[in-house]
Amino acid sequence: MVFRVLVYTRTTGYRHDSIPAAVDAVRALGRGHGFEADATEDPGAFEAPLDPYAAVLFLSTSGEVLTPPGRDRLAAHIQGGAGFVGVHAAACTEYDWPHYGELLGARFARHPALQPGRVLVADRTHPATRLLPPVWAFTDEWYDFRTNPREAEGVRVLASADETSYEGGGMGADHPLVWCREQGAGRVFYTALGHTAEAYEDPDFLGHLLGGILWSTRDRSAASWAQRA
Repeated sequence: MVFRVLVYTRTTGYRHDSIPAAVDAVRALGRGHGFEADATEDPGAFEAPLDPYAAVLFLSTSGEVLTPPGRDRLAAHIQGGAGFVGVHAAACTEYDWPHYGELLGARFARHPALQPGRVLVADRTHPATRLLPPVWAFTDEWYDFRTNPREAEGVRVLASADETSYEGGGMGADHPLVWCREQGAGRVFYTALGHTAEAYEDPDFLGHLLGGILWSTRDRSAASWAQRA
């Protein structure tokens, strides 16, 4: 089954150098796993019908990136059954739109310096985490959030940061990094990882991202891909 994903990379705040590599990686995942990825930085794309897209992926977006009509269309699209995938700085986006914070489950607060650390995989039944080791060594910015996403409605935490493995963590022993939730008839997946261009060459991270995309679209290959990979 071929479906389409809209990859949105507009930034009005900090812009990650990894965005071009990330877009290329999502397109490559699509070629290998049965979906097409259209990339844009045009907010007008959200003022047109979003019906062609099984999921929308905010890929290290930042700041205010949507118009009021675009906000309404995106909210309705997800509520009606489409998927939403947020990667890394997607949590630094649309601070002026309260619904977006509710949709995502938490908003970015701060991060320490880029450094190696450990991800603790709590739920290995989800396609985004099923193939990861229980303790996953990774290098990233280790985002802290303004609130613990575990407290948001319907959030299922998939993986957390081990703050003992790096310097400068600010959330303590319970520090979610990856989670998912339902929004109406739609599905939302978020991963705080993905700061560096090198992440988009890492097979574990690419499998993690692919699992999140497939899960968000309710694509039946999500479970079978993770079982056979």
